[in-house]
Amino acid sequence: MIKRNLEDIIIKRLGSGKAILLIGPRQVGKTTLFRKLLSGKEYLFLNGDDPSVRKLLSDVNLEQLKNIIGTHHTVFIDEAQRIDNIGLTLKLITDQLKGIEILVSGSSAFELNNQTQEPLTGRKWEYRLYPISWGEFQTTMGYLKAEQQLELRIIYGMYPEVINNVGEERGILKQLTESYLYKDILSYGGIRKPEVLEKLLRALAFQIGSEVSYNELSQLIGIDKKTVATYIDLLTQAFVIFKLPSFSRNLRNEIKTNQKIFFYDTGVRNMIIGDLRPMSLRQDSGNLWENFLIAERLKKNAYSESLARGYFWRTSRQQEIDYLEEEAGAIKAYEIKWNPKAKVRTPKIFEETYDTRVTIINRDNFREFLQ
Repeated sequence: MIKRNLEDIIIKRLGSGKAILLIGPRQVGKTTLFRKLLSGKEYLFLNGDDPSVRKLLSDVNLEQLKNIIGTHHTVFIDEAQRIDNIGLTLKLITDQLKGIEILVSGSSAFELNNQTQEPLTGRKWEYRLYPISWGEFQTTMGYLKAEQQLELRIIYGMYPEVINNVGEERGILKQLTESYLYKDILSYGGIRKPEVLEKLLRALAFQIGSEVSYNELSQLIGIDKKTVATYIDLLTQAFVIFKLPSFSRNLRNEIKTNQKIFFYDTGVRNMIIGDLRPMSLRQDSGNLWENFLIAERLKKNAYSESLARGYFWRTSRQQEIDYLEEEAGAIKAYEIKWNPKAKVRTPKIFEETYDTRVTIINRDNFREFLQ
């Protein structure tokens, strides 16, 4: 089993008197992580997928909660986003039932975040779990094995079930993209035409590494710009994609409002466009590598609780930097290339304006970027 970076972080929060919330996409190992943390302990498990559990925990009062929990000191509520008014129920437990350790997982940000933000203000520790990170993978597998599997991980992605079932990656990714990926969005997002969502995802998958125009997507798919924006927000909430905004501060010709969109998992992205060929046969290897590294950097920053914010940079004269971060006023900039021998010209105007140097990240030195 691959050890998750959040394991040690959450262990430190146990016994704090606050609910511990773990959210993220389906099938990334949230239930597995909590079960590992609770191994050897007696606890009450409540599954939000079970209709009887949903009925018990919706609109429940204090006396009913006492009866449900009984003598247990630890409660694990899984798939919590499916339980109506779960935020108020959790507030009741944390406020009135002192000494109860409560762990909550949810596969979607929709209902879980909406229901728990206000009721649990000051009463929760909230964490996001993503597909396996490169750091977690290499720590568990070792440097050599991780190095041997790098291209496989870029092509097939980092979902635990994909990593753990060598030779069955295609079937697992197909199932993941056809069912789990859309389940929360269709259930909670009010989307009546899943085929439109799939068209949008394919369009976004072909545009990784490029700036995204909502107007162009609207014309391409045949839906209005507002609907495109709504669907992209839903896909972001469901941890399928994330946005990378443009950076601008001082230069007149900097692009100020555009954004790029990347996928949290490159295997999901590749299955959406139906292309699982090796890197040597691909036309999009550079963009795919860029997506992979930026997604891995996002995981690394999240697990280290970094305050850095990520951007890309471009001017109207087509000077560009793939990725940069700003933290506490300091700027770090990176140009990402798959081929270590590729010649790279970095924009001197950027380095002079922002008093920084652009670091070239490639196949040989990428670990420095992810440490």
